[in-house]
Amino acid sequence: MNNFTRHVNPYLGEMLENIKLDQKYVRGDGCYLYDDQGHCYLDCIAAYGALPFGHNPGSIWEAINRYSASGEPNFVQPSALEAAGELARRLVEVAPEGLEYVTFTNSGAEAVEAAIKLSRSATGRQGILATENSFHGKTFGALSATGNPGYQESFGAPAEHFNHIRYGDASALEAELSANPGYYAAFIIEPIQGEGGIVEPPEGYLAEVRDICDRYKVLLVFDEIQTGLGRTGFLFACEEEKVNPDILILAKALGGGLMPVGACMSTAEVYTEDFGQKHSSTFAGNSFASRVGLKVMELLTEENRAILESVQQKGKLLKEGLSELKEKYPGLIRAVRGRGLMLGLEFNMDRDQFPGSMIGVMAEQELLTPAISSYLLNVEKLRVAPTLNGNEVIRIEPPLTITEDQCREAIARLDSMLAVLSEGNTARFLAYLVRSDPEKSDFTKFTPYTPEKVEPGSDPDEGRFAFLIHALDLENYHQFDNSLLAFSEEELADFTGRFGDMIGPFIAGKTRIHSKAGRTAYGEFIGIPRTTEEFVQMPRQQALEELKAAVKMAKERGAKIVGLGAFTAVASMGGLYLKNEGVPVTTGNSYTVVSAVDAVNTATDKLHLDRSKLTAGIVGATGSIGKGISLLLSETVPRLLLIGNPNNNTSSERLHLVAAEIYRYQSALLQQGRPLKPGSMGHLLAKCPELPSPDAPMEEFEAFADSEGRRQGIIEFSTDLDSMLARADVVISATSATGKVIHEGNLKRGAVVCDISRPANVSEEVDQARPDVLVIDGGVVEVPGQPSLGWDFGFEEGLAYACMAETMMLALEQRYKHYSIGSSGVNLETILQTRYWAHEHGFKLANFRSFNRPLSEDSWQRFLKYRRELAAG
Repeated sequence: MNNFTRHVNPYLGEMLENIKLDQKYVRGDGCYLYDDQGHCYLDCIAAYGALPFGHNPGSIWEAINRYSASGEPNFVQPSALEAAGELARRLVEVAPEGLEYVTFTNSGAEAVEAAIKLSRSATGRQGILATENSFHGKTFGALSATGNPGYQESFGAPAEHFNHIRYGDASALEAELSANPGYYAAFIIEPIQGEGGIVEPPEGYLAEVRDICDRYKVLLVFDEIQTGLGRTGFLFACEEEKVNPDILILAKALGGGLMPVGACMSTAEVYTEDFGQKHSSTFAGNSFASRVGLKVMELLTEENRAILESVQQKGKLLKEGLSELKEKYPGLIRAVRGRGLMLGLEFNMDRDQFPGSMIGVMAEQELLTPAISSYLLNVEKLRVAPTLNGNEVIRIEPPLTITEDQCREAIARLDSMLAVLSEGNTARFLAYLVRSDPEKSDFTKFTPYTPEKVEPGSDPDEGRFAFLIHALDLENYHQFDNSLLAFSEEELADFTGRFGDMIGPFIAGKTRIHSKAGRTAYGEFIGIPRTTEEFVQMPRQQALEELKAAVKMAKERGAKIVGLGAFTAVASMGGLYLKNEGVPVTTGNSYTVVSAVDAVNTATDKLHLDRSKLTAGIVGATGSIGKGISLLLSETVPRLLLIGNPNNNTSSERLHLVAAEIYRYQSALLQQGRPLKPGSMGHLLAKCPELPSPDAPMEEFEAFADSEGRRQGIIEFSTDLDSMLARADVVISATSATGKVIHEGNLKRGAVVCDISRPANVSEEVDQARPDVLVIDGGVVEVPGQPSLGWDFGFEEGLAYACMAETMMLALEQRYKHYSIGSSGVNLETILQTRYWAHEHGFKLANFRSFNRPLSEDSWQRFLKYRRELAAG
């Protein structure tokens, strides 16, 4: 960790490190920067306009050296500050007509503060009117004038008496001032919005604003912190329209790239005695900064302001080159903005431009321009930056001294970047983040996935749902963006680690379900860019905040029920921590139970296994899914092995309770007189007079589990996984464990394993080392009509996890209440209800899959062969 991240700003520092904008520059010379690795960069940011003559301009250093040699004192307040007076006189000489006084500050934000105080002092009014999307600084008054709530909310801004109207709309100004006569002291505006995205107002706007302010006796303040002192090809941007303000604010370029200095210029009518007597600053107007400012003004005005004409010429050259790029890449570049050397490229942030790509997600979440800036810096060695408010725009603000050749060089480097970006290949575009030499890599294996266009309908009877998903492991990212197959596991981990904290929830897929009962439901799959392992490692509160953000997104987009997939259910305690988020949630665990038991029954039927002779082991039997599976399986198999987590101190007690609940359920079935399947658990228990009646206290069933149940071996329970699995003919794994707990060495010969855990609990080694064992992926169902879900989830089209299917059913039924949440939310009633809904709407068990791929006929025949050998031996 570098010192900046460690001791200055850990949040910004980490972000800069993640996207490789943390270069250590050791030398600057004109338009070029050099880092500690010897790389040379063409700087087209120029400190947001604060480097008018580039880095370390010799003429400014000469002025500094002369000041040093002169012995002139620096801080001598209170006195007649000679250097400050000279700089003020020079500024007044070249400023728009009417400006007579200069208040010096140490920054642009301080100059804005001075302008606010001046305005209120001169008018006796409190109101300050600014524009939306504006930027005036981050001190409290300047921040209050800034038209971006995102910068204000954490700091109690805006202060009272600050309001904002649309930029470039003179009628909005007229309406606001006419509605509030005598309230506003000033209207503060940028002639071109800089951080707002290099936004120019309509021609004639500034003149209209001047006229309106005059009629309502409101002072007009021009913030020319960025536009002033040559940036637009004029000394002041307002000169181009020949509009004179009451107050003019300057900074950035006034310091020549080496000194922080700002200035607030005003007319004599505005400058009051109160302000003059009561406003001061220890460092403002110091001799050092003033001498630098004088040299800056000399350079800008010498030879009949020749540098300004040069700025106009080079600005025209750059803008024409950028416009040609817009024509060449119309899908990427939406607009070219600005004047002189204050230019902006507005990018198309439509996600449809980058289908099936993380680049599309980044564009949608306004992260693409930082990524573009990083690519240009690291690959093309061109330094640009996004605008703060307008995240669709990259600013191009080189030093005023940039040459024509350097302008062409910048255009060529932008062209090279756009050529790569236009491919939509995430791995190729961002490989520099994880590879030292991405140019030698092969990124040709990329086929962008273009999902069907599905949008919500207008039918009020159509159900609405959302389902939260995340990557079970790193490989799942390939399913969303197959360009990432070009990355090794280490590279992919590095890549996702860099963006995990930056990318928020996103729409990963959209679908419409057509039930065989004639109903429809529109749904969206909301991706959370985290793996299971990341959820496990992060603090619970952080995990919950990320889940709540995804649920909020689902609600705002119209979902009436939200399903929790994979580890989102575990992290939210089975949905209990999300039940107060304003929209019902479901874990989908009830139908997951149904699908798991259906898979086991189908497999044993297909194998012609006699269930009356089978022992079933349930790994994770204390969880809501495991307990539900145990209850249903007790109807068809005679013996159960309940297996708990050895790392949980309460596992044995909880397993004991599950066994008791199963016995109570069987007692109720016996009392109902339901037909008993020969060899089933009920058939065995019918011969046990010691079995309590269904209305007996639970303690009696616990006692039965410890006595007769244990003696007959009907239900056994333990946390000793290996010894229990060694005796299980059928195994169902339903745990929240992130590791592989079932492996080649702890399974009985000829076992049938149904793994419904996500991530999977069964090691891939079993597939090769144990041909006698059949492993099927449980919880995979076929959706009616087999629609595209917008993301294949590693399945063939039309397949989904059972938890997704339950969410779909609830939407089809328009049953918008919490369902299957918590340990008690999954019970026989909810399980049997989802089984009924599945039949009604046409959801059914999918063809068998094994280790995330369809179970091939060869694999099936191989297993049948071993079963025959087992039976014969």
